[in-house]
Amino acid sequence: MMFLPITSLFAGLLTLLLIVLSIRIIRIRWQERVGLGVGESKALEAAVRIHGNFTEYVPLALVLMALMELGGASAAILYALGGLLFIARIMHATGLTKSAGVSIYRTIGVLGTFFVLFFQAAYLLGYVVGISFNA
Repeated sequence: MMFLPITSLFAGLLTLLLIVLSIRIIRIRWQERVGLGVGESKALEAAVRIHGNFTEYVPLALVLMALMELGGASAAILYALGGLLFIARIMHATGLTKSAGVSIYRTIGVLGTFFVLFFQAAYLLGYVVGISFNA
């Protein structure tokens, strides 16, 4: 049986973060009495988009991380990518909570997430063609 300890660690941490984001939506729905959709609530609209954005990017990043771990990627690379992804998702949520516009937190979150995905894609494509990125 194959166990992926590093991917599992970050899957667990990111799942806890998803639960926090979900609870935020529920709390705002109760406070503003919005059962479906976002109504007129800007806070709920932001919370729903934070959650949606998380669910759009994080699953793919975890799948790519698992593939990298299965392919023998170094632990240092996997921990760095997982840590960056976790921090980036917190930054994105913080930035979008503070402002619907551009913010440094949101920018760091987006760039961090995209860097992780780009690196993972490059790593896996390199792996397929025989290029090693392991340190």
